[in-house]
Amino acid sequence: MSESRQNACSPPDAAHTVLQFGAGRFLRAFVDLFAHELNQAGGSRAEVVVVQSTGSDRAEQFHAAGGRYHVALRGLKDGAVVDRVIEVASVGRAFAAQNDWPMVVDSAREPSLAAVVSNTTEAGYVLDPRDEPGAFPPRSFPAKLTAVLAARFEAGLPGVTILPCELLEHNAQRLRQLAMEQAARWNLSRRFIDWLAGACVWCDTLVDRIVSAPRADDPMAASDPLFAVAEPFALWLVERKDVPVFGPHPALQSAEALDPYYLRKVRILNGAHTALVAKAMPLGFTTVREAVLDPAVGRWLEQLLFEEIVPTLEGRTDQPEAFARQCLERLANPFLEHRLADIALAHETKLHTRLVPTYEEFRARFGREPKLLGEILGQRT
Repeated sequence: MSESRQNACSPPDAAHTVLQFGAGRFLRAFVDLFAHELNQAGGSRAEVVVVQSTGSDRAEQFHAAGGRYHVALRGLKDGAVVDRVIEVASVGRAFAAQNDWPMVVDSAREPSLAAVVSNTTEAGYVLDPRDEPGAFPPRSFPAKLTAVLAARFEAGLPGVTILPCELLEHNAQRLRQLAMEQAARWNLSRRFIDWLAGACVWCDTLVDRIVSAPRADDPMAASDPLFAVAEPFALWLVERKDVPVFGPHPALQSAEALDPYYLRKVRILNGAHTALVAKAMPLGFTTVREAVLDPAVGRWLEQLLFEEIVPTLEGRTDQPEAFARQCLERLANPFLEHRLADIALAHETKLHTRLVPTYEEFRARFGREPKLLGEILGQRT
């Protein structure tokens, strides 16, 4: 990558740098949008450096657009229709890990780097035995993270805040353990491992916003390949009171313990998404909204939620039935084209994390098999 490309879309006077592993729609309509909104509000500025882990198409699209793209917020908020388009300008640079790994490492050495965010899906939290020291780039996400943090440590720079957005319980602590294991596999110094564990701040998080691709006939889709559509609702719950760079923002909230919120969100909202992939895709439905509004599938989903999923959560999290009813309204958002094929990515992993625990807990709690969950899980091949 040339010097001109590297700096082509950096916003002026960026006070903080955020290194972001992931270039997908969710982060574009979540983290990157939040950074843009904070920049627009006049606070300390943040520049997001996007790293595309596989392929290079999105990194090239970011570069071609000067780091700018659009997000449409569409849906209902407090009973009123929200339909507005925002041009997001917080992405300063975008790299493809396979082609631009030296630039990614250089970004970690910048004194302005304050945070690392990621969204590699649940399947990304594994180490790859093929990753050798000095890999260019490493294969696994934890190894990539370990490599860039090692470069920062070797440059004598302070630790950073790690804010993973993967839907995994205790995501930051799990990622921290994977990074330390990778460092041990590479025989990195004890001083670095201590710095990794102590100087870096690993914040468990829970993210919640439905983001979808635009309709094919949306005029913005033709002119902006990075265009995404999101519901107005957004929540970034962090197990820490003070999060540098991203606060204060109305979507960013803190909690002493995320476990009850994680349990409710993943089992109900994300569980419903994964269940619809198993139920509705074979019937020919292409979007969540179409499936939820179909009388037969809609009744099936309500039965699954209120007879099998919610009963396992009573007494363990706050108002699971009310949350499930709110989720049904969100799933039926008439403005979103949330494609079941997108949700189906890493489907087996999602079944294991979102539905299998509910199935097992229902059997243990009520002494019988939950019929609908049993049918879904029986379909696995």
